[in-house]
Amino acid sequence: MSRTVTHTRLAVVAAAAAGITVLAGCSSSPSSDNASAGSCEPAKGKVTLQYWNTVPGMDKVVDLWNTKNPNIQVETKNISNDQYGAIGNALKAGKAPDLAQVGYDQLPNLRTQDAFVDASACADATAAKSKFVPWTWSQSSFGDTGVFALPQDTGPMALYVRSDIFEKYDVAIPKTWDEYAAAAEKLHKADSDLTITYFDPNNAEWFNGLLWQNNANMYAYADDKWHVTVESEQSEQVANYWQDLISDDAVRTDLAHGSTQMYAAYQKDQIASYIGAAWGYSMFRDNLPKQAGKWTIVPMPTWGANGTSGNWGGSTVAFMKGSKHLYESVKFNTWLNTDPEALALENELGGLYPAATAGLELPALSKGVPYYNNQKIFDVFAESSKQVDTSFTWGPTQKTVNLALQDAMAKAAAGDGKLTDALAAAQEAALKSMQDQAIPATAGK
Repeated sequence: MSRTVTHTRLAVVAAAAAGITVLAGCSSSPSSDNASAGSCEPAKGKVTLQYWNTVPGMDKVVDLWNTKNPNIQVETKNISNDQYGAIGNALKAGKAPDLAQVGYDQLPNLRTQDAFVDASACADATAAKSKFVPWTWSQSSFGDTGVFALPQDTGPMALYVRSDIFEKYDVAIPKTWDEYAAAAEKLHKADSDLTITYFDPNNAEWFNGLLWQNNANMYAYADDKWHVTVESEQSEQVANYWQDLISDDAVRTDLAHGSTQMYAAYQKDQIASYIGAAWGYSMFRDNLPKQAGKWTIVPMPTWGANGTSGNWGGSTVAFMKGSKHLYESVKFNTWLNTDPEALALENELGGLYPAATAGLELPALSKGVPYYNNQKIFDVFAESSKQVDTSFTWGPTQKTVNLALQDAMAKAAAGDGKLTDALAAAQEAALKSMQDQAIPATAGK
């Protein structure tokens, strides 16, 4: 990978780092204090670890490790159908895995539940800091001396375009959101079964990425309290924009992201674009093979002169409370997220855009991708990374906020209220959930 792209990732999305640092200093999050936190002794004899994740092809990555490490075997379980439900239930039952995939936005919430073990007693864990893009390390360590997770991937966003459909109806690829709305109207007018994209009301993480792009900071910290700004002028601009598209039937609202129905709609040429993250490139490749060569990836439409981009998702591999094999967990976790061979497989099979600096040098990220007509798509995501607002912050009760946002967005999509009502509901949920946990919070702008 080029020096330019490496620099890009080092500068990418420092956003949540600031928020997590604040969280560590001022929230009611407990520190990990179980026996494993102070001990990093290797086991005597063979060990089997449990690793839960949502990444396609991760079983093959784990197979590679198991072949090379007969005394530290790993069993992997895909929990993509109910990621945080599965983790939450396991924690309540005292049967959490040794390691689990956890999104950056969910780390603060799970930490308030004392879900993690501090791996800083292991020299390999603390030494790993230099191997990752700095902002991702700040998130997983909560800005303090602990090591609760290792970064895995990030999600800079872009616009996936069915070039053939746009060409068929003589529609220019949009560079601004105004142009995107005009393109949506033109495409739907040309074919009533065709929409430019879909709006999934049950995907708060995606919507948060849209807010992020418009500098709609959801939280700030000052004067020893959180200032909740979910319902801001910038977020209302985004909500009103999508409300207009929904009201005009210019986008569909009946498709869930990653569902069979979603892929079927794309297969039938009923949807002409997709607003997604870097990790989504493998979704279309693996599920719509007949559309190879028809897709192009371009920068996200922008808000006028505002050239910022958004980030959707990205995950860590967390050290879960109750693990009896911290030493071995660190060995595997470090290999999984820093070893070039492992990173290459994860990118190829699961579409992960690595958080490790070694991953930024992967040859695959500097080459054209056959499915996308040999376009160097990762150059687009690298440029997207440079354009992400670095002041964006996650709050300590993001899961609750996301659920409130989704519930209200679903009602709005069904005609009961508007998307701006969802922002108000999320604002209220954020304040109440923090106050319920004795986390100082107030409404702010």
